[in-house]
Amino acid sequence: MRKENVKNRVAVATGAVLFLLCCIFGRNNSFAFWQNNLTYEGESVYNYLQVYENSAEVVLSTNVLFGVQSVYMKDKRLTGMYYDYAMAAPYMAGVKEKENLDVLILGMGTGTYATQLNRYFNNISCEGVEIDEKITDLARKYFELPESIPVTTYDGRAYLNAIDKKYDVIMVDAYQDITIPFQMSSKEFFTLVKDHLTDDGVMIVNMNMRGQSEGSINDYLQDTIASVFDSVYTADVSGSTNRELFAFMGETGLETFKANLSLENDTELINMMDKVYSDLSPKYAGGSRILTDDKAPVELLGMKVIDELIEDEVSYYKEIYKKEGIEGLLEAF
Repeated sequence: MRKENVKNRVAVATGAVLFLLCCIFGRNNSFAFWQNNLTYEGESVYNYLQVYENSAEVVLSTNVLFGVQSVYMKDKRLTGMYYDYAMAAPYMAGVKEKENLDVLILGMGTGTYATQLNRYFNNISCEGVEIDEKITDLARKYFELPESIPVTTYDGRAYLNAIDKKYDVIMVDAYQDITIPFQMSSKEFFTLVKDHLTDDGVMIVNMNMRGQSEGSINDYLQDTIASVFDSVYTADVSGSTNRELFAFMGETGLETFKANLSLENDTELINMMDKVYSDLSPKYAGGSRILTDDKAPVELLGMKVIDELIEDEVSYYKEIYKKEGIEGLLEAF
């Protein structure tokens, strides 16, 4: 059988499956017709919003439909996601040695990170910035974000430009697939973050697309951050494409991490932090791939990673076709 005919048959079969699904579910008023019993579905100025829950968790998904942007664990324990890795930042900033630790979250979402910090530490003051006010409303209603944690509806960089306060930890969690705000990825932005940190403060950045090839979006972000901060370390989050980046001035952040962790009593948290420590990369040396306000092609770099991820997925189906033919491919769909 000619190769073109095989390709055509695969395309026709795939189209038929999709058409059948649309015929079956197309009358559903929900945009996410494959979901049953959504807790909430709606739109804001910025996002399509979807909240669903089960016996264990409440989850927010936005435009990516299938992805998880925020999660609330009903048993009030760790999430098993990147928020857990981010818990290392307070230890690096000396949470067990200070009377109070001030934390700012740029890209608050439904407040998963802030909720965890408040749950595990009694000396942390959190505040957040979230550009989408509707998400903040959902956070209060469905994710138990306390009213005591203030959230400002604003752009993260504009907020830093408007305040003088310094923080012990600043988390940058405003990246979502290829929708990375260029103004929050440049050297000028990270310099602004550094200027709003205390002398021993820590910045943590959640990078949610872990590229494998040289010159990925993460390489650019890491080089840019390393041009501003003395010390940069990363840890890849198990079971996801997320990578957490920790940056601080000086060289003692990891020593402070270990010293403060030795004062922790929560076994679950200790085990998680030991994993983060073991997963940390060697200190990042930095390079010449610097994003600036004048040149930050984050959309193109993000698309490159998306293409890699799609290629990996396609290769999976190619293998099925190679071994099992059209029948195996149809079963896989």
